[in-house]
Amino acid sequence: MKKVFILLMIFTLSLFAQEKDKGKLVEQKNKFYEEIVKKLDGDDAEVKARKKFLLELENYNIPESPDVFNSVWHNDPLSQGRSGMCWSFSTTSFLESEANRISGVKVKLSELFTVYYEYIEKAKRFVEERGNSRIAEGSLSGAVLKIWGDYGAVPEAIYDGMGGKACHDHKGLFEEIDKFLTSVKESGNWNLDFVLSTVKSILDHHIGEPPAEFEFEGKKYTPVSFVSDYLKLDPADYEIIISFKDKPYFERVYFDVPDNWWKGDDYINVPLDTYITTIDNALENGYSLCLDADVGESGLNGDYDVGVIPGYDIPSEYVNEDARFYRFDNGMTTDDHLVHMIAKKEIDGEKWYLIKDSMSGAFNGKHPGYFFYNEDYVKLKVLFFVAHKDALKEILAKL
Repeated sequence: MKKVFILLMIFTLSLFAQEKDKGKLVEQKNKFYEEIVKKLDGDDAEVKARKKFLLELENYNIPESPDVFNSVWHNDPLSQGRSGMCWSFSTTSFLESEANRISGVKVKLSELFTVYYEYIEKAKRFVEERGNSRIAEGSLSGAVLKIWGDYGAVPEAIYDGMGGKACHDHKGLFEEIDKFLTSVKESGNWNLDFVLSTVKSILDHHIGEPPAEFEFEGKKYTPVSFVSDYLKLDPADYEIIISFKDKPYFERVYFDVPDNWWKGDDYINVPLDTYITTIDNALENGYSLCLDADVGESGLNGDYDVGVIPGYDIPSEYVNEDARFYRFDNGMTTDDHLVHMIAKKEIDGEKWYLIKDSMSGAFNGKHPGYFFYNEDYVKLKVLFFVAHKDALKEILAKL
């Protein structure tokens, strides 16, 4: 009798979720991105609307404003334009906040300095692997930490990488690099000096050559000394945390997604409850986090600034390690997009996280450049987070 009662309760809860959350097929048009394309390609340019099944959010209880959150210091949201640079925008934003937390400085840093040397490193590996290494616009936070460790960073005021355009546009840049490296593979011309000099010339043409040294606030720096002496950051102080049940917990593991192009195997895997508790504790203690998230869900909608998991997908009580891994293993959860998590707050008994986002879809709502993710979205759809080692002491002690 007890089993029957429990099954009845589960069925009732599932039915309630189905009745509460409804979706509809709509033609969604990204108005902000259309304006970007018009700036770049002319007023006659048009971005076609696409049909998408989305959660009905008209009567959904969504946080009123980013102002209700007690967020860490961060620079205002910026659009990444027509590019795949979310990984650099999000991680740079995160490290700007970290520099403020550690040394008190408030500075806007260059995302494009990192992108420049990312392409150099990708080209190097492409030659080393004889064309079997991924060349794409996308990357991950670990790449930013690697680039900062090897090449440093600079203020945006010193190097913006805009190439004289009205907004960031890497369509031609990537196509040219991809075409060149494809020709290298086809011809078998694996001369590293030739490849790197050509890739640099393409980058210089599109986004300009970064400085080897510069003056900022009356002092001279190299990009490497700027990170250590001005920002007072050490890229080695940051760790990346994942949670997938197919790998051993509290060990460093390989993260198998395409944008992990350097095959990084230093991701720390933890149970889901540890994953969420660590996120919450970090935010409560003044840290922010960089996240890798799936943003293809019907409950993520930039027009409403929100990311939620609809009940018709999976009721809240079933969001667990199995549901999380199942979606990653079968491709329902993918390595889509990186964002900066800057605060959390419980509102009417529900936990919400404030997200700073650079993708064009984030600029269509009432609060441009911000999203509100609920707890289930983070549990189910955030693939990893990056944090300072001081926010991870309990995890690191168990390694």
